[in-house]
Amino acid sequence: MVTPRSFGKGNSQPIDMLKENGCELILNPYGRIMNKQEMVELIKDVDAVIVGVDPIDQEVLEHAPKLKVISKYGVGTDNIDLNYAREKGIPVTVTTGANKDAVADYTIALMLAAARRMIPIDKACRQLNWNKITSVDVWGKTLGLVGLGAIGKGVAARARGFNMNILAYDLVKDETYAAEHQIDYVGLNELLRTADFISLHLPLTEQTHHLIGAKELASMKETAVIVNTARGGLINEQALLEALRENRIWGAGMDVFEQEPPQDKGFLELDNLIIGSHCAASTYQAIENMGVMAAANVLEYLR
Repeated sequence: MVTPRSFGKGNSQPIDMLKENGCELILNPYGRIMNKQEMVELIKDVDAVIVGVDPIDQEVLEHAPKLKVISKYGVGTDNIDLNYAREKGIPVTVTTGANKDAVADYTIALMLAAARRMIPIDKACRQLNWNKITSVDVWGKTLGLVGLGAIGKGVAARARGFNMNILAYDLVKDETYAAEHQIDYVGLNELLRTADFISLHLPLTEQTHHLIGAKELASMKETAVIVNTARGGLINEQALLEALRENRIWGAGMDVFEQEPPQDKGFLELDNLIIGSHCAASTYQAIENMGVMAAANVLEYLR
């Protein structure tokens, strides 16, 4: 069973790999993220599932007695009940590194777009309004990375091209990498107070849920920009909405929300927010990489 709509899109190699090894494919028939009931109906007789962000909780897994492997199309596993899968002896694999460059590129794009007010400028120009809109610089500013894994490191590498000073917060520290690339580890509070740009690159867990709330947003500079290309639940969205409405921070770039599209339509009315449709990883190369790795992970375990 394959739920991601982009699987094999543009390059049939992942589909060919599975079929050549004798797999029968059940593809997502809905053209969207599937809900729990739809997952329950389709997963009943499958031996393996390649899953995007569709729900695979205990209730879904209870209806999959033949399931031998869950292959995540990406790296975020918050939609999968890992504990129950472990109890049932079902391995969960991820496509580590497959989309890191695509997401890092998109993160920098969101930073630039939010800092330079590119959407309001574009909108005004289309209405033949050629008035200047003043914005904030990126060059030489301080970037705070909340999470210094593969994607965080990719963003750091790109930020060097903008002569940025880089801070990082992470519970697991790569001291060697940080020293080699002049990155300073600091506490989260110091990072939020000091950074001009803050970018989130953490998994969503009980510990990281709403890591950034009203208190954290209040500690940020008025000229700060926060970007999230990781998981929506890392930020308390109501607190962010209020901070943006009241111009307590300069702007934000959000490619992910707790509910997509966002439940509060107030987000759609903000000029200081750039919104993405969870598409930071959606480049042809990243899609191909994720597809091939996800298929290879399935085949490895089925063999």
